Amino acid sequence: MIVVTSPDVPGRRISKVLGLVRGNTIRARHLGRDIQAVFRNIAGGEVHEYTKMLAEAREQAIDRMIDDADALGADAIIAARFETCEVMKGAAEMLAYGTAVQLEPDA
Repeated sequence: MIVVTSPDVPGRRISKVLGLVRGNTIRARHLGRDIQAVFRNIAGGEVHEYTKMLAEAREQAIDRMIDDADALGADAIIAARFETCEVMKGAAEMLAYGTAVQLEPDA
């Protein structure tokens, strides 16, 4: 599956727009990670525990978006984007969305 943030795929023409596809996950903070993050925040620098958690959430959201596009028979997802929001104290949603399309070679 081709996933791009651009509105087209170079060398390919969009033959059919299949519609919006999305994938999301909600992750809650972990007490052990919070304690490590507090110490890292005091010392300064990257909070690796949260970087890893968000990277995993993004990958899971992308995988679910691709599954959604596969179910529609898509070849690609264009205009892919991410959104995140806090759904409750200590838990955030990661949403990936885009437009599922079918492609053909550029003539």
